[in-house]
Amino acid sequence: MHFTTEDLLRTRLAPGPDPLWEAVLSANLLGNADGRAVFDAWRAQTRCRLRGLPQQQVGLIRYLAPPKSDFPDFLTPPQAAHGLSAGIEAVLSTPIRRLRDELAALPGRPSRARPLADGEPAALRLLGQALHAYYTHALAPHWPRIQALIDADRAVRARAILSDGVEALLNSFRPAMRWKRPVLEADYPKDRDIHLDGRGLLLIPSVFCWRNPVTLIDPALPPVLVYPVPRSPQWWTGDRTGQFSHQSLAHLLGASRAAALGSIEDGCTTGELARRIRLAAPTASKQATVLREAGLIASLRQANTVTHVLTPLGAALLNVNSG
Repeated sequence: MHFTTEDLLRTRLAPGPDPLWEAVLSANLLGNADGRAVFDAWRAQTRCRLRGLPQQQVGLIRYLAPPKSDFPDFLTPPQAAHGLSAGIEAVLSTPIRRLRDELAALPGRPSRARPLADGEPAALRLLGQALHAYYTHALAPHWPRIQALIDADRAVRARAILSDGVEALLNSFRPAMRWKRPVLEADYPKDRDIHLDGRGLLLIPSVFCWRNPVTLIDPALPPVLVYPVPRSPQWWTGDRTGQFSHQSLAHLLGASRAAALGSIEDGCTTGELARRIRLAAPTASKQATVLREAGLIASLRQANTVTHVLTPLGAALLNVNSG
């Protein structure tokens, strides 16, 4: 990706997870075996949930988001940044000519593609229902976790910008992406050169983006780069959000942990947490571990620094007890 000075000024981070990018990328992963250690638990849960959906809906998602090839750009409109409903409405408003062009690029042409390519109302309704149902069954049960992990990544990237500017942000993505002014290089299945031409770049963190960053096929569309956030296998295999055990609740009692939770409200590193609650760094780290195990914070390690942010559950608990 080729930057100008104006592009650097217009480069920004998405405010949170994009529901349609996560839907399409997760549907890719559902159809292949990539990232087995990280995603197999999610795959098993999701396949179970999807069995209750009409086969027409599941088949349409599989066709539009194949496991190993490109998917249509119209499935990931920028309006999805305002929520799932806004994103689906934008998808269903895609001009017929664009529907035909982008669907023609998909491998195979099943009979279900023709009515959709022609913009037939029934086919568009089916697509809207399929996207909404897929999100509800595959992503909604895990959405608080997706938000927490992406919030943690954003906190790390924001610190890079605050310390040394946008170029430090672009440097923070190594080794998957390399900033060599004025070019950002990324590992990608195809050799491509994208000239931003003063439009800037929107960076979208994603839980379901696997290994390599992803961008749109059409270079004329507003430039976007979706990149994978760090994940551990325990992220999916230990689904405890919102399900406290008596032991977890007992761990949370006490002034030190309450102070630690409050200090993490705006995000902080372990060293900053120790200074804020006036404890030794190992003790602060232990308090953060307890909060993380209880599902109240998410932590992201980059090099020798660990950054902590509240999960939606932790924020809700802090809010309820703020009075």
